[in-house]
Amino acid sequence: MPTYLDSLLTFLFKYSPRVFERGEFVLTPVVPPLVLGVVALLSVGVVAWLYRGLQGVSAMDRVVLGTLRALAVLILIACLLRPALVIASAVPQRNVLAVLFDDSRSQRIVDVDGATRLSAVQRTFADSGALLSALEERFAVRRIRFGAETRPVDSVGSLQATSTRTDLAQALDATRQELTGVPLAGVIVVTDGADNSGGDLDAALLGLRARKVPVYTVGVGQVRFDRDVAVERVNATSTVLAGGTVLVDASVRLRGAGNDPVTVTAEADGRIVATEQVRAPKNGEVATVRLRVPPLPAGTYRLTVRASALPNEMVPENNVAHTVLQVRSGPDRVLYIEGEPRPEFAFLRRAIAADSGLQLVGLLRSAEGKFLRLGVRDSLELLTGFPTTREELFSYRAIIVGSIEASFFSGDQLRMLADFVNVRGGGLLALGGRSALTEGGYRGTPMSDVLPIALDRAPRDTAGAPVTYTVRPTSAGLAHAALQIAETDQTSTAKWANMPPLTGVNALGALRPGASALLTGRAPESTTDQPLLAWHRYGRGIGAVFGVQDSWLWRMHADVAVDDLTHLVFWRQLLRWLAEGAPDRTIVSASPDRLGTNEPVTLRAQVADPAFLDVNDASITTTVIAPSGAPIDVPLDWSVRADGVYTGRFVPTETGVHTLATQVVRGRDTTRTTTGTLLVDDADADVTQPEQREALLRRVAQETGGRYVPLADAASLIDDVQYTESGVVVREARDLWDMPAVFLFVALCLGAEWIWRRARGLA
Repeated sequence: MPTYLDSLLTFLFKYSPRVFERGEFVLTPVVPPLVLGVVALLSVGVVAWLYRGLQGVSAMDRVVLGTLRALAVLILIACLLRPALVIASAVPQRNVLAVLFDDSRSQRIVDVDGATRLSAVQRTFADSGALLSALEERFAVRRIRFGAETRPVDSVGSLQATSTRTDLAQALDATRQELTGVPLAGVIVVTDGADNSGGDLDAALLGLRARKVPVYTVGVGQVRFDRDVAVERVNATSTVLAGGTVLVDASVRLRGAGNDPVTVTAEADGRIVATEQVRAPKNGEVATVRLRVPPLPAGTYRLTVRASALPNEMVPENNVAHTVLQVRSGPDRVLYIEGEPRPEFAFLRRAIAADSGLQLVGLLRSAEGKFLRLGVRDSLELLTGFPTTREELFSYRAIIVGSIEASFFSGDQLRMLADFVNVRGGGLLALGGRSALTEGGYRGTPMSDVLPIALDRAPRDTAGAPVTYTVRPTSAGLAHAALQIAETDQTSTAKWANMPPLTGVNALGALRPGASALLTGRAPESTTDQPLLAWHRYGRGIGAVFGVQDSWLWRMHADVAVDDLTHLVFWRQLLRWLAEGAPDRTIVSASPDRLGTNEPVTLRAQVADPAFLDVNDASITTTVIAPSGAPIDVPLDWSVRADGVYTGRFVPTETGVHTLATQVVRGRDTTRTTTGTLLVDDADADVTQPEQREALLRRVAQETGGRYVPLADAASLIDDVQYTESGVVVREARDLWDMPAVFLFVALCLGAEWIWRRARGLA
């Protein structure tokens, strides 16, 4: 609300609008209300009788003059009801007021009258300034800085804006817990709202609401920049097999760039590996650019996406975003079970044979109870056929189920296939064929729930002619990593348009809710597309269907050139995608996964046994290997909140990519894994979205009963903060009958009556 309007309302109604918002309206009549009601009716009757008897006055004049006089009389009678506001206010010097100051790097931005946000805050909230002095006259003021951590400070001048994170939720929650047991009247938060921690703000606000502690937010910085390029989001897989192309999708905000192109590059450990040009879209400011990072050797890389800066750009620091990419040497093992010799089995194996990142283990049923085993590690692997234990089955990262009937599997094996996806987090791909899907009797089995296509149609007669499909990718398929069969999006799209048709013999149902179709096919006589390659998330893993029987035609069709490797590329990328997402038995992560030096980080390990059942009785140690090579052992303790979860605390002192190597000791067994990374770098932290997030700050204030004000109006909080339901308060009734607005309304009625008389010649 503008200051001049606030002052006008305060003059008219005696108290500020904030008092009316916080107060409770009551009546304290000097005589019984019933008596006043009777007096009011009699007064109106007398006025009506007097004006009715006026001679030489028109009916309209009598109505207008009588109404104005009656209103004046009624207002005066209403004053005898003695309306009042009951409001709770803090007892002076008996309550604590917490003032939280944002001490993150975004406070260094120069956008407040030519000064940094920090200097503007220090000027407004100077220790000897009028604002803090006025607050200290009424409260015991506690100055607190917050960023990655929340700590008290003696002076606002000691703020340095060095933190790489703004954890608003943690700051509010820590303040509430730290001041538990003391009369906390309210909290003032001075920040730009650039919360980049991902903390649970709802839970923090709930705790404050429960104590009726209002939060007053003071917004710092500009709400909108005229010229700014920012890499707001980078979407890339964190782990990839060596030998595969990495697709990096970056969301770039282009404000003030016009139609000029902006160069976006991807760097791996400082070396440029991909470059694209992007322009601002016509219907918005955020453009998505796809960068193709070529295959990298096995190792851990700091992946940087950088957008070129505009001339006179206010915040060039947010033109850069970082993430970490782990390239694994592999190989990831994939089990392919097939019920009959057919070309699909042979051609798929040939496509994968030269890929060092994948090892395809083939199990082909050659006769009843007899199997051909290909790609096994030793003579004992799959000796009796398909695995009968979870430990054996879960050693693979992906499974392909070909044309083999459901009755081949036992009930336990079908449940294990479902658990392979749901619990283990592996990828399962069901192929089409005479004995696959509905035709194979999978309807109603545990495996049917894993599939993204419903098995609810009547089986086809597989002895009849197969259906020929013209295969085309969907919009989701064109963007999917598995379907990138050429070097660019444009050439990949053109290549898909010329792919030979395939055939199918299965009655494919509709997509399940939440499933996504990547490839569709249309039969010659049909007007609708049928999902052929589809997938969805099932538990921790991926369930997929490729409902054709002869993808090998993409290699052997007469229209396919001899040197065309599309079939090979397609299957390699599809199986890599299925296998790469399967987790290890021990998963180690850091929260946050990016921070500055000397800032604490929580290490979290999820530990399971070979059957992927949670383990609570292990001894866990994570070795953090710094960029210099120095190892630091961090013991992790079991968290009683969740099975199989162990946590520990670590404070890095070096910048760069840290590798997390974990040792799990359980009884006589020791397992060592390297599954996590941590990026310690504060070069561009906390400025990804540097504009003031006014909407967030208004929400925080509204949900706790506080108020949002910009920094320039922070002095208006001096009167606001005293009205609170929290802490040591006193309740008082403030009269409203003597408001200037009441006198002015009565005078207005009488004045209007006199003016009407003069205008009508009755005076």
